[in-house]
Amino acid sequence: MKTETLEIDDGFGEEYAGKYVFQEISWAKRSRIIQKHTKYHPVTGQVMNSDYVAIQAETIWASLKEQPAKKPISLEKLLSEENGIPIGLGELFSQMVNRLCRVTIEEAKNSSRR
Repeated sequence: MKTETLEIDDGFGEEYAGKYVFQEISWAKRSRIIQKHTKYHPVTGQVMNSDYVAIQAETIWASLKEQPAKKPISLEKLLSEENGIPIGLGELFSQMVNRLCRVTIEEAKNSSRR
């Protein structure tokens, strides 16, 4: 599977500076993440609710294979509204992982409807 490396300077804070390596995740892993955070109507099967933040956070976490030795990223930190990662860093990670895993917003919406 493909991998990409991202070097972060101290622009997001010294604690986040360093090398991050992301790896493409499998179709099965991505599908399970989407299903885990999507609620379907029991009769019609239509999507009732999807937690897109949780889907993206778990996709980033599943793709993250290496990070700086001080381990500044955790699933809990990706999901945290109070003590989470900086917005710009989260957006950068999202873009990297979406490109690597070829996940578009439309694809995520369509996958969650199934």
